[in-house]
Amino acid sequence: MSTRTLASRRNPFRQFDFWNYVTIAAFILIAFFLIYPLFNIFLNSFWQDGKVSLENYQEFFSYKYYYSALLNSIIVSTAATFFACLLGIPVAYVMSRFNIPFKGFFHILIILTLLSPPFIGAYSWILMLGNNGFITNFFRDFGIDMPSIYGLHGMIWVFTLQFYPHIYLYVSGALKTIDVSLEEASASLGVSGFQRIRKVTLPLIFPTVSTGALMVFMASFADFGTPMLIGQGEKVLPILAYEQFISEMGSNPAMASTLSMILLAVTTTVLFVQRYVVTKKTYTMSALRPPKIIKLAGTKRVFATLFVTAVVALSIIPQATVITTSFLKTNGPVFAGGFSLDSYREVLYKVPQAITNTFMYASIAIVIMVFAGLLLSYVVVRRKSKITSLLDALIMIPYVIPGTVLGISLIIAFNKPPIELTGTWVILVIAYVIRKLPYTMRSSTAILHQIDKSVEEASISLGVPPMRTFFKTTAILMIPGVLSGAILSWVTTINELSSTIVLYYGATRTITVSIYSEVFTSNFGTAAALASILSLTTIISLIIINIISGKKDVTI
Repeated sequence: MSTRTLASRRNPFRQFDFWNYVTIAAFILIAFFLIYPLFNIFLNSFWQDGKVSLENYQEFFSYKYYYSALLNSIIVSTAATFFACLLGIPVAYVMSRFNIPFKGFFHILIILTLLSPPFIGAYSWILMLGNNGFITNFFRDFGIDMPSIYGLHGMIWVFTLQFYPHIYLYVSGALKTIDVSLEEASASLGVSGFQRIRKVTLPLIFPTVSTGALMVFMASFADFGTPMLIGQGEKVLPILAYEQFISEMGSNPAMASTLSMILLAVTTTVLFVQRYVVTKKTYTMSALRPPKIIKLAGTKRVFATLFVTAVVALSIIPQATVITTSFLKTNGPVFAGGFSLDSYREVLYKVPQAITNTFMYASIAIVIMVFAGLLLSYVVVRRKSKITSLLDALIMIPYVIPGTVLGISLIIAFNKPPIELTGTWVILVIAYVIRKLPYTMRSSTAILHQIDKSVEEASISLGVPPMRTFFKTTAILMIPGVLSGAILSWVTTINELSSTIVLYYGATRTITVSIYSEVFTSNFGTAAALASILSLTTIISLIIINIISGKKDVTI
């Protein structure tokens, strides 16, 4: 045995390289900024009057005020998931299988719907179907009373139209890779039309559908802005947690922590149930014969196109409404006749700092996410082990953490010395990185899987050290995939409200917080102008993703 081998066994740290230190640093940062805050609210939920107690949980399940919020959250999220599937699956099937026109245009509009914040959709529907909405007033002039958008049904409506693209994107991908021979075999046995879709196609893509449904449920369950705007007395858990934590009558951090833990318990349970069901119903396909586009003609093609057009039009109406109303003249809270740029002038006068803050914080967060995505994806993919698999799992935890919960946990953890971050812009950037890093990680790992190891091996064989090889070769090859995920992270960051509303203070307010405030003070013109800025930024970001990916269709 060589002297070098003996020395390595005596001191394993001699074998450490750059990637070992990256792994250790990642675990330390995750433990400090994610696990430690979550552990804090877990302990806080059991703390009452200076001692450990179950009183907070007993109070939650004893008072209707508390447990009805949980029931409302489950009802809204479940109903929104069901209706999103009813819309998303047929749209995905028609777009994937038939030769309808304007597919690329429809695809971009669907993705734009998904990337826009839900509370903007809620605000738009208030303008249309609120107590003084223009559609409400139009029908009222004819003696017809339209149902109000406020309440649980309004939340379900907004969430359905906002989140069905999750189903569409997942199902579209699955339908393009399904082995058509399985459907042909069922057709030869006499199963045709809708029965074939129900008995063969849907079971084959069930794991993918369930993943999309999980995304819809999680997004609906965790959303803060929509219930706050149109709930009108109907509480859901994120709202209740926020109100318990930040209340004019005196905050109750212990109960806010309890509500946060219940929120986290529900999302985690739903995730595990979905994973369990999928493992029981997973089908494998060779995909040697992917389906071909079926050429419809005449009436069938017209009806298929009208169906997709109707769904996409309904879901994009909020964006169109926001942009249009941003150019209308206003007289206080009322829209007057004619067009003007007054709302934009008022925005630049009243909240220029919010616009600057939004893009500055998002940009700082993205720089961190790109750098972290490059390094961590390499560790997870190229240095695969049980430890790096655990690291990957920890990075993905924020997928099941509602933004309100994360915000509360960070404030409880870092609101006193020696590390006092509450009230600073730093805590917002930390929250954004934790919440959105999974997007960059997934795109980074996906592109790295496509890069052959031989490229790195060839560089190393020419005498270039492994670390330099990564930065000069591998990282450069990864950039397109990393940037696509990073831009998606950036878009969702500038649209983030759930965690921001808990963490900001006056000097660190963002566009989303300003929109929320303007709507509540009935300044609809400035709210529309701010929302339009977000929408325009989202559209530009989609175009950039399209250019970087070099694809004909925008993908996520």
